[in-house]
Amino acid sequence: MASLFTKIITGEIPCYKVAETEDYLAFLDINPNAKGHTLCIPKKEVDKIFDLDQEAYHGLMAFSRQVALAIEKAVPCKRVGMTVIGLEVPHAHVHLIPLNTMNDAQFVNKTVLTKEAFETTAQKIASFL
Repeated sequence: MASLFTKIITGEIPCYKVAETEDYLAFLDINPNAKGHTLCIPKKEVDKIFDLDQEAYHGLMAFSRQVALAIEKAVPCKRVGMTVIGLEVPHAHVHLIPLNTMNDAQFVNKTVLTKEAFETTAQKIASFL
């Protein structure tokens, strides 16, 4: 059965796309820790990040770095944090989270955004790629 992220990749489920290559996709988390919280995923469905082959793993990290640099330019923050948890969806993914405090890195306080705020934020990040 296709993961939620595979359904996003195929367009079955909409997303606020930030960046896309032949092998990777970045989109805004719909339950963000902070404005600009972005998920980077490989298009190939692999459950655990360390099960990716070396080329895909390094490709995901390089793609995530490019997206993180764009987030820093688009969203006011002290830095962009990266975390890999992988329990929520059985599809390897990287969380890129704009940080102003350590609490922003915790997955307990969520930010509520309007559809317009999601769209504007995705477009602004994408403009720096």
